[in-house]
This record gives sequence, structure tokens and C-alpha cells, in this order.
Amino acid sequence: MSVYKAFTIAGSDSGGGAGIQADLKTFQELGVFGMSAITAVTAQNTLGVQGVYPMTAEAVAAQIDSIGTDMGTDALKTGMLFNAEIIETVAKKIKQYNWKKVVVDPVMIAKGGASLLQKEAVEALKNVLLPVSLMITPNIPEAEELTGMTIETLEDKKEAAMKLTSLGVQNVIIKGGHDEHSDVALDVLYDGQEFHYFKSTRIATKNTHGTGCTFSAALTAELAKGANVADAAATAKNFIQAAIQHDLKIGGGHGPTNHWAYNKIR
Repeated sequence: MSVYKAFTIAGSDSGGGAGIQADLKTFQELGVFGMSAITAVTAQNTLGVQGVYPMTAEAVAAQIDSIGTDMGTDALKTGMLFNAEIIETVAKKIKQYNWKKVVVDPVMIAKGGASLLQKEAVEALKNVLLPVSLMITPNIPEAEELTGMTIETLEDKKEAAMKLTSLGVQNVIIKGGHDEHSDVALDVLYDGQEFHYFKSTRIATKNTHGTGCTFSAALTAELAKGANVADAAATAKNFIQAAIQHDLKIGGGHGPTNHWAYNKIR
């Protein structure tokens, strides 16, 4: 029996809807063994972020070394990396262990509006982490921040995706969840040569906390199992659609998605 492994380098969400917790739940649901390196601890719930307590870069490096020197991984994803020093450390370790299937979820802003990535860290992400990554999964606000352009149309998404590949990342998927003027959430994948499109019906719900983490974790899990980028993206799209559609209605704010829905409804 083959055991596929996926590794998440991200922040901890005490509310369980996003970050490390969402990633590990998603890995489990998709049949891969999950491992983690925590970059920061957050005090967080559906109402917002009450506190962010970053780890030192040394502590992050030690956690990564624990995995790299023993267990290894078939694919990894990054989530909230918080500052430039941690980003540079993560990129260095990715190169050290020659990990190729690297998915970057550029976590910048929490649902409640709290900043989760320091301004100077954006440049480090672009200049240091993207060149050693297979894929980046920004939503529209994140893609706008990374490219410096306004994204309103399909052509804008395509242009932004091409701009991001020029930074060295091999594949870009710009998610359509923030296209609120449309009844369809259209994700655009650019693989450096052609575009692929993934559509889903927009669901009217406030319970979308952790959608980006969950989507990128599903993508990472499928890559770990050997799927190509387009097939992994299709499964991730279906996984997050089920998780949003069958929400859990937990908490008084932006509630979490339902990580077990995908397997329950198939």
C-alpha cells in the first residue's frame, strides 16, 4: 500500500476553519498523510483575528528539517508565512530538500480584514518563493496586490496570471470567488502555455472562512497522489464547492466550510 504524504507550512487557526487545521482536515479527507510546520499561532474565530503570534524563522526551519531529514513529502503547500524572514527560510529549505511540487497560497488578509502578511514580505514572496514553486493560488484581491493591476474581467485575470508566471512560478490559478457581480465563480488556470477554466455556481453564504486554505490543500493532496495540475485543480474545485454548499453554520461570523462534505455527497 502506497502512503502519499502532504506537508503544510502555515499558521494555526484556533477556530479550526483555516490554516494548518483546514489543511490537515483536507489532506485526511483526500487520503494523504498530513504533516505541518507552524509559522504563527493565531487567536481566531468566525468573528475575526484577535491576535497573531509568529514563530521565529529558526523554529520554522527546525520543523521543516524534522520532515525533510526523515519523512519527506510528495507535495507541500505554504499558507500564512507572515514575514520576509520566514519566507526566505522556507524558500531556502525547499531548495535544500529539492521539493518540486510546491503550492503557494499567498495568504494576505483574513476574512475579517486583518492583515496576515507584512508589507515587506510581499516582495520576498515574489522574488524568493515563487521562483521555487510549482503553483500559486491567489484570489482576486491577492492577485491585484501581487501584480499591481485591477482585475475586473476575464481578460484581466488572464493578464494577471501571465504576469505572475513571469516571476518564475510555473502555474497560476486565479480564483473567482470574489467576482461577486457574477452568478458563476470562474477559476482561471494558466500553465505557462494555455488557459484552463473551472466554473461553479456561486452560493449565497457567509460561511466561507478558510476557503483559500482548503482549496490549496486539496490541490496539494491531489498533486501528492500524482495528479497533473489541471486534474488536481478540478478536484480541488469540486472539493471546495461541496464544502461551501454544505456549510456547518458554526459561530456568529464567517463560519468554516465543511471539510467532510466532498466524501459524504459523492
